[in-house]
Amino acid sequence: MHFPILSALIFIPLVAGVLLLILPADRKNLLRAVALAAASLMLVLAAVLYLSFRPEVVGYQFLERVDWLPALGISYYVGVDGISVPLIMLAALVVFCGVLVSWNISERQREYFAYLMFLGASVVGVFASLDLFMLFFFFELAVFPKFLMIVLWGYPKTRSYGGMKLTLYLYLGSVLALVGALAIYFGAGMRTFDMLALEQAGFAIGFQRIWFPVVFIGFGILAGIFPLHNWAPDGHVAAPTAVSMLLAGVEMKVGAFAALRVGIMLLPEGARSWAWLILILGTINVVYGAFIAMIQKDFKYVIGYSSVSHMGLVLIGFASLNRQGLVGAGMQMFSHGIMTALFFAIVGMVYDRTHDREIANLGGLVRKMPWAAVGFIIAGLVSMGMPGFSGFVAEFPIFMGVWRVAPPVAIIAIIGVLVTAAYIFVVVRRVFFGELPSKFEQSVGDITIRDKIVIALLAGWMVALGLFPSIMTPMMESGVDHILALLGGG
Repeated sequence: MHFPILSALIFIPLVAGVLLLILPADRKNLLRAVALAAASLMLVLAAVLYLSFRPEVVGYQFLERVDWLPALGISYYVGVDGISVPLIMLAALVVFCGVLVSWNISERQREYFAYLMFLGASVVGVFASLDLFMLFFFFELAVFPKFLMIVLWGYPKTRSYGGMKLTLYLYLGSVLALVGALAIYFGAGMRTFDMLALEQAGFAIGFQRIWFPVVFIGFGILAGIFPLHNWAPDGHVAAPTAVSMLLAGVEMKVGAFAALRVGIMLLPEGARSWAWLILILGTINVVYGAFIAMIQKDFKYVIGYSSVSHMGLVLIGFASLNRQGLVGAGMQMFSHGIMTALFFAIVGMVYDRTHDREIANLGGLVRKMPWAAVGFIIAGLVSMGMPGFSGFVAEFPIFMGVWRVAPPVAIIAIIGVLVTAAYIFVVVRRVFFGELPSKFEQSVGDITIRDKIVIALLAGWMVALGLFPSIMTPMMESGVDHILALLGGG
């Protein structure tokens, strides 16, 4: 019997969150230590999982199953494939970095770190679930921690609006996803939520065509799918730094992963029928998000809309329904998660020291925060798909896959990449170069050693994956092969 590594990854942050809530609120060092220990253990276990996964083995690995409500066909059933393993690694990285960048949180520190742990448990639970009910359970587990962390610790001017807008949009998505999940459960006639069994249910083509858009868009709202993307920039901007990192870096991938896992993999003929619509909406995401990011005056809003744009690439990769596009989409989920977490971490570092996010009021910060400048430039190169970085090895297969099915979509989407390069260069020049405002000469200092660890850890992954894509592509390909089998060859 193997060590239950997936259960450990789910329950360590859950237990840590509960423990944090019962510890004395005035023991600040102890609270930080518990949060850091749990996040560190998650990261170590995720690394072990990543290194232990065998891409050559067909099917899911590290399976664990316990019947929970057998009368309803509900079980605690977890396992991973080549797509979910990198996403669990992503989640552990961002949670660990989130604890480090939140080290100096002083207001209600106990609750803050507890909710951060609950978010970590939620996302790992979704990525590991092989039971449709449990996937939805973990999907919903994050709703209240997200809302509370935004309205209690977020940006004072917009946190109530941003938190409520995010919650209402995501509840709409949850309702659609739940209705679709119930339709799949009853439509299969098998009285089980086991997704491996449901993959073989053989749903009628008419059934799939009706319910695929409900399921895909329901989960896709969390992925920022146009036109139901508008929660994302406001939610990201209103949130405290660690929550922005998790929302854009991991939670949007939760929505995309669930749309893939439930929509495309359980309803493959529905995916074929509606792929044209996903291609159109994803392309709008890419181009619209890039153009809106380019005109933003708020440093954080630039990254918020950039996330919407880059998630569009994931969607069009999914909609290609072929090997290159799906592998690229999986790589893009990981690459964008790391990149946007680093972006938001650096925006938070700048704001904490300057107390200003207006791009026009910043400048010359490379003199005060050289590590932050270098980290932002690396993330920017990833964002624009520069060869040698993870963005290139993710985006290039997407464009190859999309070109095979819809060349005009690939051409239009590439416009988004060009616009991305434009706004990244503008932001780097205005924020980090030029003349340092005199008011920052004495008041702004360098970032902490913890911040430098965050930058090194996240930037290191982006460079390593860009130079050595083989550390992840065989894994992704093994997961995509299973999807192609369900699609009848892709």
